[in-house]
Amino acid sequence: MPVRRREFLSTGALVAAGSAAGFAAETAVETRTGFPVPPTPEHGLLFSCKYGMTNGGSLEERLASARDAGMDGVDFDDAAAVSPEQLRVAAANTGVFIHNAINHAHWQKTLTSADESVRATALANLEHCIRVSHAAGGSGVLIVVGKSADGPEGAERARAEIRKAISLAAALGQRILFENVWNGMFYEDDGPRTQSVKPFADYIDSFDSPWVGAFFDLGNHARYGDVAAWIRELGPRIVKLDIKGYSNAKADAEGKWKGFVDITAGDIDWASIRAALRDIGFTGWVSAEVDGGDTSRLKTVLEQMKQALIG
Repeated sequence: MPVRRREFLSTGALVAAGSAAGFAAETAVETRTGFPVPPTPEHGLLFSCKYGMTNGGSLEERLASARDAGMDGVDFDDAAAVSPEQLRVAAANTGVFIHNAINHAHWQKTLTSADESVRATALANLEHCIRVSHAAGGSGVLIVVGKSADGPEGAERARAEIRKAISLAAALGQRILFENVWNGMFYEDDGPRTQSVKPFADYIDSFDSPWVGAFFDLGNHARYGDVAAWIRELGPRIVKLDIKGYSNAKADAEGKWKGFVDITAGDIDWASIRAALRDIGFTGWVSAEVDGGDTSRLKTVLEQMKQALIG
């Protein structure tokens, strides 16, 4: 990685953690410039759940459920349903820190599509999410780059579209973060569990921009290789984490399908992951992506996250 990019990423992580620590004297419901204030990171980590994991009626009721469960914030995965202003107001009213927005419809309206109109919609969706995250006080947008079914030129098509959004992301202080998913891009869906991180890392680096990075999903990657090894190799490209459990025991009769489980169930070696995160100096946001429910269920998820990543 270019030195200037590495320095930016490392410095950004320290600034984010330091800023949160500086707010320690303020309560979660106090606001600065209209935004909720995140609590002090515990062991350098801030824990959140996906908005879709919450129960309740209104937007504010569901955000409040995550707050009442003790979550440090929320990763917002329903950006299509809100305007930037609606989410800003809901965050301010509930005191819930929304650290990220997830690009909506990125599986259906892909950046890799051969159809120019589909790519235009996908780009508009990405730009909307950048504005939504910024309005709520967040710092990034998770996107799925696309899918291999769109053809071998898909990655280049997506690169061209994403580049169009970088200036907006930079203007609003938002990182465009690629999630490692089961999309057949950068690793083989049915390949061995020893696959290299290099194609994924090279794609991130091809943008040569500090505003592009990885939203690394720990559970998704357990299908492809050693999670700790990928963490070390991706290093400061990792800006945020998703977390869920993964079990080989849930394979089908032919052994082709693997199953997601609760965070502390399954086969993932969390001790090795803790060591790898320490080795790269990771600090920042971790988002649970498991079955949700009421406030009691979210409290259980939070406990599992801490057990896995703090020990």
